[in-house]
Amino acid sequence: MSNEDIDKEGQEESGVAVAESTPETKKPRMYRVVILNDDYTPMDFVVQVLKRFFHKTTEQATKVMLQIHYEGQGTAGIYTAEIAETKVVMVNDFSRANDHPLMCTMEAE
Repeated sequence: MSNEDIDKEGQEESGVAVAESTPETKKPRMYRVVILNDDYTPMDFVVQVLKRFFHKTTEQATKVMLQIHYEGQGTAGIYTAEIAETKVVMVNDFSRANDHPLMCTMEAE
């Protein structure tokens, strides 16, 4: 056996050509977290939710809150399914704990 028959790792080559496989990876499906307007939740509470759970600045949170108020809903963020689902549950639980009917949902992007 010659040195040509041994590959770089020191293993014997079998003489079979093997093509390197490249894994087929796809980007995960993204989901939009949507906050729905209601007639009872105070605007400052919505801003607080956007800052606390979606890490918005006061200016960004106010802009989204106004979109929710005038258009009936607003996008709080776009995340993978697991993260979006978690944020929806956290916001809805926080709203109920504070006696507000604010609703948060998710939809496919």
